[in-house]
Amino acid sequence: MAMVALEIPPGVVRRGTELESAGRWYDTNLVRWNDQSLQPIGGWRDRTPSSTITGTPSSIFAYTDNNPHRHIAFGCESKLYALDQGFNLSDITPASMATGRAVSTNALGYGTRNFGEDEFGTPRPQTEDTGILDATSWSMDSWGAYLLACADTDGRLLQWTNTSVSAPLTNAPTSCKGLVVTDERFVFALGAGGEPRKVAWCDQEDATTWSALATNQAGDLTLATSGVIMCGRSVRGGTLILTTVDAHIAIYSGPPFVYGFERVGDGCGIVGPNAISATATMAVWMGVEGFFTFDGYARPLRCPVSEYVFSDINRNQLAKVSSWTNPLYKEIWFHYPSSGSTECDRYVIWNYLDDIWTIGVLDRSCGTGVGVLDVPVLATATGKIYEHEVGTAYLDLTGTAMSVYAESGPIQIGIGEQIAHARQLIPDERTLGDVTASFKTRMYPTGAETTHGPFTLTNPTPVRFAGRQAKVRIEGSASTDWRVGTLRVDVIGVGKR
Repeated sequence: MAMVALEIPPGVVRRGTELESAGRWYDTNLVRWNDQSLQPIGGWRDRTPSSTITGTPSSIFAYTDNNPHRHIAFGCESKLYALDQGFNLSDITPASMATGRAVSTNALGYGTRNFGEDEFGTPRPQTEDTGILDATSWSMDSWGAYLLACADTDGRLLQWTNTSVSAPLTNAPTSCKGLVVTDERFVFALGAGGEPRKVAWCDQEDATTWSALATNQAGDLTLATSGVIMCGRSVRGGTLILTTVDAHIAIYSGPPFVYGFERVGDGCGIVGPNAISATATMAVWMGVEGFFTFDGYARPLRCPVSEYVFSDINRNQLAKVSSWTNPLYKEIWFHYPSSGSTECDRYVIWNYLDDIWTIGVLDRSCGTGVGVLDVPVLATATGKIYEHEVGTAYLDLTGTAMSVYAESGPIQIGIGEQIAHARQLIPDERTLGDVTASFKTRMYPTGAETTHGPFTLTNPTPVRFAGRQAKVRIEGSASTDWRVGTLRVDVIGVGKR
């Protein structure tokens, strides 16, 4: 008799074959590791306002005015909304708002292909790649007690003074890609005037003065990049500007040049305007084939689930990728559309304190974390608004309970030619009965798999299965805030017969 401890390190490792993730967690949903203990993420509750939301929310931003009252602004393809502290909805869409795009579409029509590329008068094949017109994305920031916002399909820099509707900033550039407010109290207009590499800024503390004169600090600069500007974020030491191919940092130097720009990374372009989060010490974003961070210089993140994420992502809808931070658990979340979906239906989380990754399935289009708000607030593509990290209810959009689980890769329980027979399980659980355990056994890595269980855990738990390797699956069986540590299995080894 031998007690085999299932000592599986925290975090998901998912690359290559299942056997390459041997002894690690391979698949998860709605769980996290906190202080080395496996537990469910917090649940959520519906806070959708009674008023109808038109469109698909693509970005959420929370801020506090001078009263102080908290506001939550979110943008859809052709609408800008605000929620007050009681989750009452206000339509703050400006006049003459340009019609946006709910999903990315193929670019069609005059001017979408190169001159002389095909024979004159010959119909173009519908399967040819003619480029992508990205879904509408919003960028938002606070200007003192007010909201600034810009939809890339509208291009105007909008200001909302917490009453009435938003309106364009006086004298501000138009046809912009987005905006960011710097720590030095300048507004950066990104892609200003429809020039995809141009950054323009207003005078310091004056968002209505944009013409550069000897008496002010307004100005502009065109980045030396082969990409196009996607977004900007204030970071420690400057303002980070990300393009489709590289990263630049804007550092304030004062008059006469005001800002200096330096390229701080190549081959680290971002997939979409909202695929970035910033903490007090760094920024993290999703690239085309991996994740990157900036903490003084741009560098790739080691990600043991990148093959899983990027092998099943809808590359036509990369503009929809969104990110937010959860400082309560030192997490950065990314929501992305799987290959079979036009909306974000999966997530990947990086715990930047413990450097571990988790994955899962969840229909959320965008979100914002705690800070201004007491709990994270996330939206769905259908316009529902949820408060997260509250309770232990995990219902999908149809009201059906979702599976909360963690499943390991293969664990070798037999030695050499021996087959291991398991007889009992010793659980390490905070409250017995909150979770179940299942085992999936194989004789060979590519052999037939047999499932045993689920077993409701007791101390000890009688089990009966045999194999050379086994996977364990822990699944929440009750709506409780459970904890699971290291399980132990009592096994004996026998010959092949």
